[in-house]
Amino acid sequence: MIWLILLLSLYLGFCLFFYFFQHLFFFRPEKLTKSFQYKYPFPFEELDFDMEDGGSINAIYFKVPNSRGVVYYLKGNSKSIKGWGKFAKDFLSNGYDFLMMDYRGFGKSRGKRSQEKVFNDAQYIYKWLTQSYSEDKIVLYGRSWGSGVAARISSWNKPRMLILDSPYFSFFYNINRYIFFTPLRWMLKYDIRTDQYLKTTECPVHIIHGTNDKLVSFEQSEKLKALYPSKIKLHAIEGARHNNLPDYAEFFEILYSILYVKPKTN
Repeated sequence: MIWLILLLSLYLGFCLFFYFFQHLFFFRPEKLTKSFQYKYPFPFEELDFDMEDGGSINAIYFKVPNSRGVVYYLKGNSKSIKGWGKFAKDFLSNGYDFLMMDYRGFGKSRGKRSQEKVFNDAQYIYKWLTQSYSEDKIVLYGRSWGSGVAARISSWNKPRMLILDSPYFSFFYNINRYIFFTPLRWMLKYDIRTDQYLKTTECPVHIIHGTNDKLVSFEQSEKLKALYPSKIKLHAIEGARHNNLPDYAEFFEILYSILYVKPKTN
C-alpha cells in the first residue's frame, strides 16, 4: 500500500511538474543582448517588430537583386537566429530573399510565449511581407518545431508554396510517443495540429524528411501524406536523421528543384 501511494505521488508530481514547466522540455533558447551584433558574409538588415501586447520580435532579412520572391523561414525550438541565419545561403543562392524571426524568449525577441502568441507573431510578419511581395512570391519554410507554425500560417493565407522540413503529424502526436502514460491532452499547452492546418492549406506542400529520424519519426510525414495525397509531395532522404539532412547531397538537390522557377517564355 505504501509503495502504491509512493508511486501515485511520483506520478502526480511528474504530471504537475510537466504542466507548469513543460517549456523546459520543449524549448532551448539562446538569449542575446539587444546590443549583440549579427555577422554574416552577405548583406542583411536587422528588423524589430513591436507587438500590441508589449512583446517584441527580432528578425533578420536578406535581399538579393531581382529576387524570385522571399522565403519566410520558421526555425526550430533551439538557440537563436544568430546560428540559424547560416541557412539563408541555401535560398539566397537560388535567387530568393530570406527572412527569419526569433520566437519570444529567443535571441533578442522579448515577451511571454504561448502557442497563440507564436502564431499571431508569425502571422504579423507574414502580413508585413505582403507589403513588399505578392503572395505568389512568398514561400513558407518550416523546420522541425517550426513546421507546425508554418502550416498554421499557410492555412490562414495563400502563399506560393509550403515546405515542411522534418515535420510532426501534430505536436501532441509526437510528444505522446514519449509520455503516453500521462493525461497529455489535458496537460499540453502546445498541441499544434499540423494535420488539421494542412486541411485548409491551398498551396502545394513539399515535405522533406529523413527516414532514420528518431526525434520526429518519418512515419509522421507518411501519415500527413496519406491524409492529403493530392496536396503533398513527400521527399524521403534515406538514412538521414533529424539534424543531419544538410549532410546529404540529395537534400540540396530536392530543395533546389522545389525552389526552381521556370523562366517565362515570350
